[in-house]
Amino acid sequence: MSWYSLLKFVHVLLAITAVGSNITYAAWNVRGAMEPQHLAFALKGIKFLDNRVANPAYGLLLLTGLTLVAVGNWGVRGWIAAGLILFAVLIVVAGGFYSRVTTRQIKALETAGESSPLYQQLAGQARIYGIVSAVIALAIVFIMVVKPFA
Repeated sequence: MSWYSLLKFVHVLLAITAVGSNITYAAWNVRGAMEPQHLAFALKGIKFLDNRVANPAYGLLLLTGLTLVAVGNWGVRGWIAAGLILFAVLIVVAGGFYSRVTTRQIKALETAGESSPLYQQLAGQARIYGIVSAVIALAIVFIMVVKPFA
């Protein structure tokens, strides 16, 4: 097995870890909504996965991907450029908005409660940013697998 193949395996494993973690957030939110006494636990679980699993995996995913491009002599092809642009957008949406809103959502739940207008507003924002982030992440996976714009 070549180092390139091993690095590609690690890259794919990181993609599964990052995107897979993100996909579980919907299940955590549904469980929290169905059992309000566990909502804080669910939101803190999402925050933990985001900070300690998904986001580090995304960072390593970028590093392994750039290394694969350099070592594999791919050059910056259309599909690679499109993936990198979407990755930058994902960082802004997920890191700049979703993660911050989730932190505020947890604080609002703890201080004002689930039925407070502030919590409801933040939950709605988190839902939108979460969906947008998931769509972007899945679009990146699609582009990396299908390689359009070659």
